[in-house]
Amino acid sequence: MADRYIFNTYKRYPIAIVRGKGSVLWDEKGKEYLDFIGGIAVCSLGHANPILAKIMYEQAQELVHTSNLFYTRPQAELAKLIVENSFGDKVFFCNSGAEANEAAIKLCRKYSYEKYGKGRHVIISAHNSFHGRTIATISATGQEKVKYGFDPLLDGFRFVEFNDINALNNAIDESVCGIILEPIQGEGGVILASQDYLEQVRSICDEKDILLIFDEVQVGMGRTGRLFAYENFGVAPDIMTLAKAIANGLPMGAMVATERVATAFGAGAHASTFGGGPVICSVALKVLELMLQEDFLSGVKEKGEFFRSHLLRLKETCPIIKDVRGMGLIVGMELSEPGDWVVKASMAKGLLVNCTQDRILRFVPPLTVSKKEISTAVNILAQVLEEKKS
Repeated sequence: MADRYIFNTYKRYPIAIVRGKGSVLWDEKGKEYLDFIGGIAVCSLGHANPILAKIMYEQAQELVHTSNLFYTRPQAELAKLIVENSFGDKVFFCNSGAEANEAAIKLCRKYSYEKYGKGRHVIISAHNSFHGRTIATISATGQEKVKYGFDPLLDGFRFVEFNDINALNNAIDESVCGIILEPIQGEGGVILASQDYLEQVRSICDEKDILLIFDEVQVGMGRTGRLFAYENFGVAPDIMTLAKAIANGLPMGAMVATERVATAFGAGAHASTFGGGPVICSVALKVLELMLQEDFLSGVKEKGEFFRSHLLRLKETCPIIKDVRGMGLIVGMELSEPGDWVVKASMAKGLLVNCTQDRILRFVPPLTVSKKEISTAVNILAQVLEEKKS
C-alpha cells in the first residue's frame, strides 16, 4: 500500500516495523530484529524510551506550539544546556539537519557580507561530503549522485579533497567566507578527519577570518563518546549543526554559533515556524541531561572500542573485510565488494545494518546498546560472511 501512496524517494527494506524497545524492532509478522541502523543514527537512547515518552506526554498536555513570536521555557532551558556544554553562545532551532545546514550557510554568508560587503561568499566543502537534500545543501554536498538532475544548483561552493590541507590552501582566495566539514564523513563511508588536518584548518580560518562550520548532524550528541565530535580533536568551530539524535526520533535540528558570528542574524534574517517547539524541546532537554549523566559518554566510547575490536578479530578470518574504522558507536566496515548482499543476509538473520558508498557497512546502533547485543551482532555478521565463503 505504501508504494501506491508515498513518493518512492527511498529504497525501502521489505519489512514493515510496528514496534520497538531499546535496541530491538519487531515487524508486523512478529519477527525480531537487532537494530544497528538506529533510525540512521537518530534513536540514540533506544526505541520507545519510557522516560522520553513520559516527558512527551506531559508536555503535550500543557503546550504543543506557540510559534517563535513568544518565549517558551523548554526552548530556553535546552539552549542554555547546549551552550553550557559546547563552544557556542547562541542556538537556533529548526526541524532537520538540512535546515540546520541551510541556516549555517546563510549565517556564514551574512556574517561576511556585514563585515566585508559583496563578493566574499564562497564556502569550501569536501569531496564525498553530505550536508542534506535541499537545493542549498546538495549544492554544498561533494557527491554528484545526489545532485543529478537538479541543475542549476546554488553558486558559491568549491570542493577539495578531505584531509588534504594543501588542496584546501590552494582553493582559498579572497572570495572565501567559510569552510564546511564533517569531523567524520558518515554518508561518505565513516571517514575520520585527521587531528593535524583539523588543527591546520582552524589555524587557516583564524588567520584569514574564514568561518569554520562543523556539520555534526550525524556524529554529534554522544555518537563518538563525547557530547560533540569536535571535542575528540580539540578543535572548536565557529558554527556547528546538529539534528538526528538530538530529540531521539522527534524532528529537530539546531545551529550553534559563537556570539561574534550569531550577531549577524538579527530579527527577520532567518526563522522557523516549528523550530524549537515546547514538546520537542522538552524531550531534547531530557536527552541531553541523560547523555550528560556520569559514565554515559565513557560507556559509549568503551562499547565502541569493544565493537571495533571484535570486528577487527573477524577481519583476520574474513578476507572480504578490508578495513574497520570509526569512533565511539559510529563504525564502518569496508568490504572488498558491494555489500548489499550482507545487508539482506543479515536482515534474514535478524540484524539490521546499512550499506553506504556501495561497499561500507555502517553501524550506528542506539547508544544504549549492550555489549551482549554487540556480540550478537558480530556473531550474525560472522555467520553471514562464513556462509559466503562456503
